[in-house]
Amino acid sequence: MSHDHSHHGHDHAHHHALDDTIDGRRRIAIAAFLTFSFMIVEVVGGVISGSLALLADAAHMLTDAGSLGLAWLGFKLAERPADASRSFGWARFKVLAAFVNGLALIVLAAWIIVEAIQRLSEPQPVMGGVLFAVACGGLLVNIAAFFVLHGGDREDLNMRGALWHVAGDLLGSVAAIGAAIVIIYTGWMPIDPILSSLVAVIIAIGGYRIIRSTGHILIEGVPAGLSPDAIKDDLRMHLINAYEVGHVHAWALNESKFLVTLDVTAKPGACPESLRQTVKARLKDAFDVDHVTVEITSDPLEST
Repeated sequence: MSHDHSHHGHDHAHHHALDDTIDGRRRIAIAAFLTFSFMIVEVVGGVISGSLALLADAAHMLTDAGSLGLAWLGFKLAERPADASRSFGWARFKVLAAFVNGLALIVLAAWIIVEAIQRLSEPQPVMGGVLFAVACGGLLVNIAAFFVLHGGDREDLNMRGALWHVAGDLLGSVAAIGAAIVIIYTGWMPIDPILSSLVAVIIAIGGYRIIRSTGHILIEGVPAGLSPDAIKDDLRMHLINAYEVGHVHAWALNESKFLVTLDVTAKPGACPESLRQTVKARLKDAFDVDHVTVEITSDPLEST
């Protein structure tokens, strides 16, 4: 009876994760469509008005459309089951997609800053009226895309990467509106590249945060909140049939699935299978880790 209950719980968790994935994929598809559609308007507006702020925002929206497409693919592949050559399935592709998105944000920010420096040394005329009209339209589109994504799972790194891209677009539109107002009322052209540079810095910060989070997962770093030493100390305190706990390794498949392997040396007379189940139950209760591989040994010299 208890086996059926645990199986039902596993199925429920699996279906919930699948629902989150389908919901995330749908939200990203809508945001990608909105972003790509208005990107074309911004390119035309940027060329006509001569505004770097608009062209920078259009370039950002183009990379966003590509990044959102990559994020969509990440969610799509995450739905695939494990197979013979990918025993964990495609779950980590979402992390890889988010990592690439972070890199794209950094490259984009660098391009905007280089272009802004050139514009500051050689100011170019900007048509404030065209800039203002297109930037206002862009702001509305970006707000719509932001709220579509914001309703998704914010713990998901792939979704966070997509959200940062759209947030950067939103800030880009605000900066373009600010630049347009200054140009219309004062005629001071340097405001266009200056505000573009400020947005680029914010975009770069978002990219760095995503790269740091996803890079840690990709190099098999220990997840936040998990510590091999803490796991050792906890098990030593709670396992009465264990002589020693050693070789503890903890890493993450993605932002929500953690894995642990360890060796436990059983005391003489202890049942190895019972001890293994006790270790797994303790790690589930104390650290919320349910994918644990436990090696039970009986010779104290085998574990360090």
